[in-house]
Order: sequence, then C-alpha cells, then structure tokens
Amino acid sequence: MQIIPLPAFQDNYIWLLRRGDAAVVVDPGDAGVVEAYLHAHALKLAAILVTHHHADHTGGIEALLAKRPMLPVFGPAAEAIAGVNRPVREGDEIALPVLDLEFAVLEVPGHTRTHIAFLAPGMLFCGDTLFSAGCGRLLGGTAAQLHASLERLAALPGDTAVYCTHEYTLSNLRFACAADPDNRDRDEWLDHCRRLRDQGLPTLPSTVERERRINPFLRTRALGVVEAVTAHAGHRPQDERACFAALRAWKDTF
Repeated sequence: MQIIPLPAFQDNYIWLLRRGDAAVVVDPGDAGVVEAYLHAHALKLAAILVTHHHADHTGGIEALLAKRPMLPVFGPAAEAIAGVNRPVREGDEIALPVLDLEFAVLEVPGHTRTHIAFLAPGMLFCGDTLFSAGCGRLLGGTAAQLHASLERLAALPGDTAVYCTHEYTLSNLRFACAADPDNRDRDEWLDHCRRLRDQGLPTLPSTVERERRINPFLRTRALGVVEAVTAHAGHRPQDERACFAALRAWKDTF
C-alpha cells in the first residue's frame, strides 16, 4: 500500500491511501486535487475519512459524493458534517477491505470539541490534533482536552507514523527553539526538514517517537520546557496541564 500526500491550498495535505486501483482519502478539503490524482492514476475512490469539521478538511466531500452517491464517508458522530454518512465514535472500527486495513477510531478533542483520529498498525491520521513539533490551536475544545489527547497519542508505539494535515513543521520548529532551547534532537530534525523543504518535499510523516523527543507540547515534563515557559509567563506553572496551557497560549502569539 502507498500513502501519498496531495498538497492543497497553501499548506494542507490530503492523504491518499492506495492499493491496486483502489483509493481512500483523508480530509479532502479540495475535490479537484483528489479527482485529478484519481484520473491520472486510474484509481477508484472507495471511502473518505474525516477528522473534523473545518472547511479545509471537508470542503471537497460533497463534490466527490456527487459522482459517487454510495461512497462511505466516515466522520465524527458527535457533530453533523455535510456528507458524512458513516458517523463513528471512540472504540469503533472501520474495515477497509480494498486496502486490507482496519482503523480504530480515537476521540481526540481539543483543536475542536469533536475531533477524531484514525489509527491502524503503524499509522495515525490525526488531522489537526498533533503536528510535527506542534499541535492544533484551541478552536472549540479546551487546553485540558488537547493536553489529554496529546498525552494519549504520545503513548502510542514509537514507530507509529504520524500523518497530520498541514505543512507547519518549520514554523513549529522555530517556536520549539524558543520553548525548548537545548534540544539536540530538535536541532537535527530542523536541519533535516530545512533540506526537505528546500527540495520541495514534505516533512511528513513524522513518528510518535520523534515527536516525543522534539515536540515541546509533548515535553511539558522536561525541565528546559518548564523553565522557558516560566521565563515567558513570569511564573512557574503548577503542573503539566498548566504548563501545556501556557505553552499553547505562547504559541498563539509567537
């Protein structure tokens, strides 16, 4: 099976999974990008996975369904999203025989109140919850929810590939240099990602293990992160949750 990033808009990736002539897409904000790839490679779209309701993740669903009215579209059951006809929630499993793959549904609120992720062995499609060296803004959920969701994702097997949906890595790493200043793993990842972007290549996927080492939002226990947050906020956070909330607020204005 191949997993292909389809660039969309300014910095989105629509992930396309293909096996043989079958394809599944994740968060298709732009139908045109998907249709062009399907046509160029003679693929048949078998399903759509949706992590949350924002338009840059859902804007292409109805156009894709217009040509395929019976197409299954899996998305969060806790809210109504136009085009989602297979609502799913925590603990549900999605069988995709065309890919010989099964996904578990994880509820990971924070970026939005009803955000979900899709987990299969070795791969995580996490929408805007976890980015390389960063995490999503609070656009409906709370800092406590997002912190808990990220802790949950950080506990996944380290070799799990992280397929998030924005090319924010270099921007996130610039913040990480301020929030976690003495981190050699982060510096090495920054150098690597700069080389990739200079070649026009994506920095994704990352891995859970790499994010544990370089992502300040997963390192709220690390002394360097706590001290940087303390210096920025003017007071020491009382616990990891408070550290995370202060870190997220700092990133919002960085």
